[in-house]
Amino acid sequence: MTTQSATPVPAQSGPNGEEHVDTVIIGAGQTGLATAYHLSRVGVETVVLDENARVGDHWRRRYDSLRLYTPAKYDSLPGMPFPLPPRTWPTGRQMGDYLEQYVEAMGLDVRHGMSVDRVRRGQDGDYVVTCGGTSLRARNVVVATGGEHHPRTPAFAGQIDPGIRQIHSNDYHNPSQLLPGEVLVVGASHSGADLALESAQAGHETWLAGPHRGQIPIDIEGFGGRLATPVLWFAANHVLTTRTPVGRKMRPEVRNHGGPLIRVKSEHLEAAGVHRTPARVTGAKEGLPVLDDGTVLDVRNVIWCTGFRQDFSFIDLPVVGEDGWPLDEGGVVSAAPGLYFVGLLFQRGFYSMLIGGAGRDGAFIASHIAARSAAASRRAM
Repeated sequence: MTTQSATPVPAQSGPNGEEHVDTVIIGAGQTGLATAYHLSRVGVETVVLDENARVGDHWRRRYDSLRLYTPAKYDSLPGMPFPLPPRTWPTGRQMGDYLEQYVEAMGLDVRHGMSVDRVRRGQDGDYVVTCGGTSLRARNVVVATGGEHHPRTPAFAGQIDPGIRQIHSNDYHNPSQLLPGEVLVVGASHSGADLALESAQAGHETWLAGPHRGQIPIDIEGFGGRLATPVLWFAANHVLTTRTPVGRKMRPEVRNHGGPLIRVKSEHLEAAGVHRTPARVTGAKEGLPVLDDGTVLDVRNVIWCTGFRQDFSFIDLPVVGEDGWPLDEGGVVSAAPGLYFVGLLFQRGFYSMLIGGAGRDGAFIASHIAARSAAASRRAM
């Protein structure tokens, strides 16, 4: 990235005793940390707020069998290779530990247990970030909370018999959480296929319900995957972006629909005895889930792989559109100078959703912030 270095501004007290820093990053996931890294390289004082007790906890909470869809070679953040052999497929826990090690290695200022309640703009143009009884005043704020905020389940879930165990994928860890008997997995994208296969292999008769979105026609961990990965990586970074017609066409599809199966394929589900149906689960009848074709499923467990609801309501500014997505250009909010987003689905390209793409988006946002901070320093002289 080519930019001017800003003069670091030491922490100080602002109005009403708030701590003053140049830039606050909300969220200590891969994109937040990559942005902090690039800001540190150009001398912008940055504080990262993490709602968790440890960096990487959001990865450690995912289901136990989770593995990334890209090998370790493509899972590094800037300045630190992923500490596994290149063709290894990291688990969620390994990813969480890597992020924690990254913070220590790069000397990033991450503050834990900081759940943000509100971001507002002061009369002087600075932003005030409130976390419980703590406030920070900053020239710039980067919202790095991604799009997975609140687990989404349909309203009729409350009509399902309380004797049926319901678990959202966000809270699922392994089959030991399931009651003996049949399992319905709702949502036939990546996590749905993963958990349906795991359920069947654990001995549960399992249904997987939801529209089929196709599947990647190669074994990503086999020879074909080894040949295809560099090509797919190039496409994700240079073809499927907001700068190309095909990328702009793909963006709403990615943001609004589940993706094709990647690791677990139709043949794996069939071999395990999973009952697949493209029908949607649309309601409950006498306490049992009902498909849109009228089929009633007598199951003991429901796993909701139905995604997440975004929530940017903590931002006390009109920067979110009617569709729930920020009104940004590649993460830059022109209507609110100094406010940025990273980690959004297809923010600037397909690569924005990949671990190895975090550094590219982080560098882009950091260059904007560095230029803005340098300009403010010149005005103050």
